[in-house]
Amino acid sequence: MRKSMKKLIALTLACLMLATLFVGCGKKDDGGSSGGDTIKLGWMGSLTGDQAAYGTCESQTLKMMVEDLNANGGLLGKQVELICYDTKGDAQEAVNVAKRLCAQDQVCAIIGPNASGQCIAIQSVLDQYKISDMSTVATNEKVTMQDGQLKEYNFRVCFLDPQQGKIAGSFVYDNLGFDKAAILYDVNDDYALGLKDNFVKVFESKGGTIVAEEGYTAGDTDFTAQLTKIKEAQPQIIFTPIFYQDFIMIHKQARTLGIEVPMLGGDGCASEVLFDAADAVDGSYVINHVSLVDPAGDAFRKEYAEKYNGAKMELNGYMAHDAFLLWCAAVEKAGSDDPQAIADAYSQVEVEGMAGKIKISAEDHNPVGKSGCVERIDGKNKTYVFETYIAAD
Repeated sequence: MRKSMKKLIALTLACLMLATLFVGCGKKDDGGSSGGDTIKLGWMGSLTGDQAAYGTCESQTLKMMVEDLNANGGLLGKQVELICYDTKGDAQEAVNVAKRLCAQDQVCAIIGPNASGQCIAIQSVLDQYKISDMSTVATNEKVTMQDGQLKEYNFRVCFLDPQQGKIAGSFVYDNLGFDKAAILYDVNDDYALGLKDNFVKVFESKGGTIVAEEGYTAGDTDFTAQLTKIKEAQPQIIFTPIFYQDFIMIHKQARTLGIEVPMLGGDGCASEVLFDAADAVDGSYVINHVSLVDPAGDAFRKEYAEKYNGAKMELNGYMAHDAFLLWCAAVEKAGSDDPQAIADAYSQVEVEGMAGKIKISAEDHNPVGKSGCVERIDGKNKTYVFETYIAAD
């Protein structure tokens, strides 16, 4: 996060010469994605379910940015219509939404969704309609590459699980000096599985030992059995590659059982919602793409809070911001809202985003030169404390 949002928007607008637009989130236009009076951008994400805080922030950030864009005058001389749908945090619903955006709404591109499993599921739809998707926070390797094959229409602005695993393993072993870790994760979640495996690889390569590895299934609310086994193994830290709602429940139950060691959550745990359980999560850590307390983001957070009645900025808002800047740059580079031209242009543009300089590789559709940060949860003051940046590549 290098600059405030307003400075970034002003710079990007000056470079791209953007035009007037109108936001109609969920509203359709009769014109197609090419040749109509508007340029139609799709968004999909979790507005309900366990990841609703993330999806809500993504969609609201995009609405705010589109309105800022509108005030500065034109994208290819056309208005932009933002069309948003709820995936409900479900992979099959993500497929349904992708089909609707591509076939019915005829968008020129999609931003989101905010989870790996959903992004992986929509690949066949993107291939069928030849429409690109720029994921915000989908870190599993299979989002853009699988079995050595590039997914032509899948892109992302975030780091990958191998990189996040490196950050997690390095932080626990090198920064905290811990050599005994336990793991608690959702056994059916692509995000959790990928991040777990990469953490284990890095942590053990440094000399660390996994003293307990326990799994559960999405929807479980009682973690007593798993936590009891973990307590008996006496880890120095518990690695939890899960999402924030489970992170909260696990912390509460762990503290009740007398487990006081810190936990380290992946980027799926970094949320303002954690402060609803401030005492339980105090002293634990989260991995993030950007620092949630960097003063450089103050103006961005302030604008968002003023627009949305004091709402807190989530990680996903920063990533949606960067994805949107890339989309604007790609449309300008393409010189049209032709979906294939936009997909081709993604690897030809570069923007300065909230997470730093963003350049998409043509070889794997991932951002080049990423780093990630670790922040400690200060439950007493209900804030995050920046710990360190660790190179992800």
